[in-house]
Amino acid sequence: MDDSEVMTLEQKPAKKMFLQIVKQLRELIMEQRIQPGDKLPSERVLCERLNASRSSVREALRSLELLGLIESRHGGGTFLADVGGHQLVEILSSFILREEKSQKDVHATREMHEREAIRIICAEKELRNLPIWDSLFAQIELQQEVKRAAILRECVIAAGNRLSLKIWIQLHAYSMTSLKDRVTVSEKEALQILIKSMQMGYTEEAIEAYNEWIGQI
Repeated sequence: MDDSEVMTLEQKPAKKMFLQIVKQLRELIMEQRIQPGDKLPSERVLCERLNASRSSVREALRSLELLGLIESRHGGGTFLADVGGHQLVEILSSFILREEKSQKDVHATREMHEREAIRIICAEKELRNLPIWDSLFAQIELQQEVKRAAILRECVIAAGNRLSLKIWIQLHAYSMTSLKDRVTVSEKEALQILIKSMQMGYTEEAIEAYNEWIGQI
């Protein structure tokens, strides 16, 4: 292999580069037997060990922090998080490192939480009558700036399951960027049907409208 065939981490597509950094970080954690609560090597050391730029390492660490797998302490460095008794290595092996399926798995799991939240709202009169639904309906009708993620977040919050909300937040952080965009005119009808169906307690219609909406984005 000549020099032209050598590809460094920095030359790889962003997604593959991220996964490669995470994979090598996993190996480093195993090698050094880092336990929850232990401090990870500094960014400078990680750059040298992983043969990657500081910006690439920082982005990978930021993503892992959003997933709740590591935590940064101001002035103290980065530490392996205690995620309910599960080892970070096991989580990375069984979830993040499935390169072909990782994003699809994230979307599917996130949508499971959203659909269940919609079902709970439809089943509970008190939740169906929350003023947030009229507010969101009006904002969509007037084509005001409403973020897609904000609507989904309100549904999960309303369902009242704090653990589900925490999981949803982590999944959203690792999910498609289009959720962060504002609702478009083409999404208006499906969204308004979703909201009205929830308010009336029509579960099947609400889920159908949700599926139609998600299929558009």
